[in-house]
Amino acid sequence: MSGRFIEPVTLRAAHARLEPLARGHLDGIRGAAADGELWKLWYTSVPPPERTQAWIDAALDMRERLGAMPFAVFDNASGDIVGSTRYFNVDAANRRLEIGHTWYAMRAQRSPINTECKLLLLAHAFESLNCIAVEFRTHWFNQQSRTAIARLGAKQDGVLRNHQLMPDGSRRDTVVFSILDSEWPAVKTHLGFLLRRADRR
Repeated sequence: MSGRFIEPVTLRAAHARLEPLARGHLDGIRGAAADGELWKLWYTSVPPPERTQAWIDAALDMRERLGAMPFAVFDNASGDIVGSTRYFNVDAANRRLEIGHTWYAMRAQRSPINTECKLLLLAHAFESLNCIAVEFRTHWFNQQSRTAIARLGAKQDGVLRNHQLMPDGSRRDTVVFSILDSEWPAVKTHLGFLLRRADRR
């Protein structure tokens, strides 16, 4: 794996830990997705129980062929896997990447875990990988995701109409957001503020 833009790394903070996704995470990923039956959200790509192994295999294949870096998200308090996220659409020549394929068990939603994971991922992207821009994309109808991305401090770049064909045959309009390296210091301060405020509750 040497020489890749993104090498395997474990990222840790107070509430969450991000570990490189592995086949040994199968039961934890399956259990996290079952909390809320997240695969029933038609605008996301959370695996149902019978397809969890294939989902992990596809994520690891993206890693091998395209230089992505999928993670399992752990809740430090319980030690359980509570979701997944990844770096992907990696453009090493232009020092850009996307953060996405993100989902969390129902019990972890609206907790500090998502904010902390984004802080960890963005800090690694801008401060260790020296990215000049980080993108986020989501389905037009995923209002919860759009609100969460904007709350991070990302700015909306535009909407890609009829961008993708969904498994059910519908057409996805994709909303594109980004954070630039010049914006990172302010975004970092903002995310730290959100986490401190959450911890005081």
